[in-house]
Amino acid sequence: MVSFKSFGRSPVQVRHDRTPEEKALVRRLDIFLMTFGCISQIIKYLDQSNISNAYVSGMKEDLKLYGNELNFFSTYFNIAYCVMLIPSQIILTYVRPSFWLPGLEVAWGLITGLMAMVTTAKQVYILRVFLGLFESSAWPGMMTLLMHWYTPTELAKRMGFYHSCQAVGSMMSGALQAAITRTLDGHHGLAGWRWLFVINGIITVVWGIAGLFMMPDYPNKPNPLAFWFKKGDAELSMLRLARNGREEPRQITWAGIKRTFSGWVVYFIAVLYVATVLGTYGNVYFSLFLKSLKNADGTPRWTVAQINAIPIGAYGINVVFVWIWALLSDFLETRWKLIVFQAVIGIVTCIIMSIWTSHPDSVALSAAYAAYFLAYTCLGTAPLIFSWLSDLIPHDPEARALIVGVAVASYYAISSWSQVLTWPASQAPHYKYGWQSALALLVLVIIMTAILRFIDLRYYLPKRIAFIEELDIQDGKDMKMKKDEEERGEDDD
Repeated sequence: MVSFKSFGRSPVQVRHDRTPEEKALVRRLDIFLMTFGCISQIIKYLDQSNISNAYVSGMKEDLKLYGNELNFFSTYFNIAYCVMLIPSQIILTYVRPSFWLPGLEVAWGLITGLMAMVTTAKQVYILRVFLGLFESSAWPGMMTLLMHWYTPTELAKRMGFYHSCQAVGSMMSGALQAAITRTLDGHHGLAGWRWLFVINGIITVVWGIAGLFMMPDYPNKPNPLAFWFKKGDAELSMLRLARNGREEPRQITWAGIKRTFSGWVVYFIAVLYVATVLGTYGNVYFSLFLKSLKNADGTPRWTVAQINAIPIGAYGINVVFVWIWALLSDFLETRWKLIVFQAVIGIVTCIIMSIWTSHPDSVALSAAYAAYFLAYTCLGTAPLIFSWLSDLIPHDPEARALIVGVAVASYYAISSWSQVLTWPASQAPHYKYGWQSALALLVLVIIMTAILRFIDLRYYLPKRIAFIEELDIQDGKDMKMKKDEEERGEDDD
């Protein structure tokens, strides 16, 4: 018999005592799937964010970038990322993930290496376009795969851990650039910022090849090259899906596309996700804030090495708090409360920085430092939103994959032009509209989260309960048929 807790996140079966075989499967998934995904994510953000580290470490002066080129580097990347993202989510259901995701990782590793050879901004624009095309599959593809392999009480923790690797990549980028500036700058005639791209490119290609053997693909179509995936793991994985009311993975069809886009969930989740990301975007420009600060005599307050090193502490805060939000989500069996709480923290940051940027003499500089560091505590909404999505529609894997793609693509589509307007590098650090627009978005996040919570409880929870009860009835029929067949076989003997 199945019973449910009606806390609104999802209908939850009475806690299942996992067998030793199931525990071993989850452990192997963590060791191989999560390890590949997490290190890949770290590498992705090394390759994606090192442009900012390079910019403040000599690239700006070497390439004579004295306008808003840094914004346009992000714009070209974001446009390409946005264009390829949804097609990549569809391709991922037709091509083995162990071929598609690692193959694209090798490709973007080669592009990253070529960044070391650029001499003009136009060359950077071209390479950033290809980098965006190839990197677009990594984050949404992995988040979608996690939905197929982990149960509701396992999912947010894994998504949170995976998501936190963005910050780890940014931490490593700053530390790596600081180390390169001290040790490799000028070696073999290459500036330190160029060596950063060379090293990142090599690491990316090597790890992409490893993915061919580490990714398990899908529970109903396992990777034959995954040496660690034991006989019987596929059947056990399918049982885990069924036990938690989740349909097995399937290819995205035209009918699935029409079904997804004729509903409201895809648009609601996309707006909610975009608002949470853009509402907490100000922390991205922490390095420009540090670079702008001057001593009384006009000299820079922080050296290049310090500008790269100081944000490492902020990214460390980010990692810890993403884990905290994710762990609390599974432990407290809630998503929406923690999303709202993070939005409130973000609003506090926006208020402080809005006052400081418009009236810097009325707010101590220490308050601006504190606000920037505080901003890194509320960057854990994405794992909660997509865990919530998995809970909302467990019976429709096509819609889940498409909605993740649409949400992330919408963010990149909007940020490709909006960030140039709201966070122009030429205004750093006294942005006219950046922090105020972020505050408005976070207020929207709170309102939308409350609405989705109401709709989830009122409409989606009964549907999920009915769906799982239908599965239980079908399982009962299958067991009865199997028992009848066994009895007929005994009679024949």
